Amino acid sequence: QVQVLESGGGSAQAGGSLRLSCAVSGYTDESYCMAWFRQAPGKEREVVARFYTTTGRTDYGDSVKGRFTISQDGAKNTLYLQMNSLKPEDTGVYYCASDDRWAACPTAASNFRDWGQGTQVTVSS
Repeated sequence: QVQVLESGGGSAQAGGSLRLSCAVSGYTDESYCMAWFRQAPGKEREVVARFYTTTGRTDYGDSVKGRFTISQDGAKNTLYLQMNSLKPEDTGVYYCASDDRWAACPTAASNFRDWGQGTQVTVSS
């Protein structure tokens, strides 16, 4: 059974930093996509960053490029999202998603099968 477990989050001032962690377990294949999505109240879920384990390919949503960075601890099957220069518009619930069905990371949230419970990030001005 696949488990996706997020940790981190919390509150920060604008310009500050937070780090999120996502630990995945239960896949029999080493090849899978891990991604961070976020959802603000009244808005659609949007992709923050995506990472494919065996290729290392990483990409970021336009709104976070240059501020957020993904890193991976392969031994622990853990993905980290370092969020710097935070803005109030970064506020929302952040979700980690993963899926081992695809040869590359899908774009749409609907194409991810396995999800964490979400963690709140609040950035105040």
